This record gives sequence, C-alpha cells and structure tokens, in this order.
Amino acid sequence: MNTVYMDSDANDDIRRQRLYGGQLFVISPRPTTIALCDFAKNMIREAFGSVDPLEAQFHMPVEQYVAIVTPLKPKFIHHPETKKLLRELVADCGCDLNETYIDVPRLRMVTSHGYLTSGVGYAHHLHRDTWYSAPLAQLNWWLPIYGIESESSMAFHPGYWSKGVKNSSSEFNYYVWNSEGRKSAAQHIKTDTRKQPKAQEEMELDPQIRIIVPPGGVIVFSGAQMHSTVPNTSGRARYSIDFRTVNLADLRAGSAAPNVDSHPVGTSLRDFVRGNDGAPMPEDVVQKYDNAPAGDGVLVYRPAEV
Repeated sequence: MNTVYMDSDANDDIRRQRLYGGQLFVISPRPTTIALCDFAKNMIREAFGSVDPLEAQFHMPVEQYVAIVTPLKPKFIHHPETKKLLRELVADCGCDLNETYIDVPRLRMVTSHGYLTSGVGYAHHLHRDTWYSAPLAQLNWWLPIYGIESESSMAFHPGYWSKGVKNSSSEFNYYVWNSEGRKSAAQHIKTDTRKQPKAQEEMELDPQIRIIVPPGGVIVFSGAQMHSTVPNTSGRARYSIDFRTVNLADLRAGSAAPNVDSHPVGTSLRDFVRGNDGAPMPEDVVQKYDNAPAGDGVLVYRPAEV
C-alpha cells in the first residue's frame, strides 16, 4: 500500500521511516521553496534572454538550446546563493542540519515532444536511483520551477516497490560514470549512448502515480522508488530542481529502504556534505557502503565551474 502524505505534521524521524517504507510526502510551497525556485527562474530567464524558456524549442535548433543550458546547470549548482537557499529549505522542512547531509541540487529541463531527450535533457526511463549507486537511505526532493501538468510530470510505479526486476545495475560502476558518463552529457544531443542501468525485462507503467504540485511544491520520496520521466506532450518545457539527502544516524544504524534488485559498483555517499557546514561524509561511514576501489574512475565528480 502506498500513501501520499500532504503537509504532514510528522517530524523528520517519522517521515524518514515512512519514506523508507515506500510512502510519498508532499510539501506545499513555502517561502524557502519559492525562494529557491525564483532564484533558478531568474537564472533561466537570464540565460535565454528575450526567448521564453518554456517555448524556446520552437524558436531555435536543438544545438543552440543545448549550448544555452549546458553552462546554466553548473552555474546554478555552484552559486553561493543556491547553497544558502538550499540549506534554508532543508532546515525549514524539519531536517537537523547537523545530521542531514545534502547532495548538490540539479537543475533539470525536459522539453516537449521529443525535442531533446538525451544528454543535458535526458528523459529518465523507469529506474531506481539505487541502481545508480545511491545509498538505500537516500531521500529525493523534487520541485517544479514553473507550473506543470500531468503530461509534463514524473511518475511513480508503486507496483515495483517490493518487486524486483531483472536489470543491469550490476554492470554500472559509479566511479567510471563520474569519470566518463557525467562529463560527456552535453555531447549527447540526438541520442544518448552512455551506459546506464536499465531494466532487462518488460516493465508495466501502470499502476502509476503522478503528483502535480505548484511551483515551489516539494515531492519527497525514497531513492529506492521506481520512477520515470513522463514523456512531455504539454507543448512547454518542464524545468525542475531536485536534490538528495541522507541522515547520518540512519547510515550508521543501517536504517534504510529495502533492497530488492540493486547491485551497482561503488557508492555516491561521498557526494553528500553536512548541511550546517559543508563537512564531507565521514569516511568510516562511506566504507560501510563502498564495495569497490575507484580504479581508473573518479570517487567524486567535480563539474566545471562557470
């Protein structure tokens, strides 16, 4: 059974345990979430100039669109104001910044009618983040920057919460992905040939859950949730922010979502930093979850700052 908790008054300890059990949480827009979205919106408007970013695909070739959004994404990630607003949002939503570790926020764009579905505009197939070496205690936070519709949202596939599927996660090496896959995203425009973990059997889209929140509304879910990008047929691009958190006490105690089918190589835990001061994840905690040396790969991906 899956439950969607709307503006729950549960504290963060209870919320995390329910998320590890497959439930979904929705947080209505509040000043801290709106502030982060407005900051991103201003960056997007500046990047596109006089062109409406929601309809830019109808006014430029896809190569020009990619040239605009490629530097925009790391600019948003690295901006000091982004980091400040993100900390304020996480604390405002009830997380203890001494125990909560946060990954960098991603700025995503999903264009309409297949204009750009690869590279920097990759449309995610059905997947769990845990296939990509995310820890089972990872929680995902997702916010739309502009209004969305069902036809431009994302979908959860609750039938797979406790049902494993045959997949290629065992062939995915996070450290190789850091050194090769992530930095080459902008090179993939027409097709995306990067090796990513995918299901190796036929998948059922239904039943599915699509949650429509206004700009600044937040959907929180476990990284073990099966989810996908809905093919955008709305006629407008979807711009969103997502980031991930883990709780240090839960990592030490082994409190997390169940693992039904994820077997990747490496861990993304080193990407997380402490909310209050940016301190790195303790290496003794990382070692509890790491299952491979970096080899020729990279332990932590560092995108170019612009």
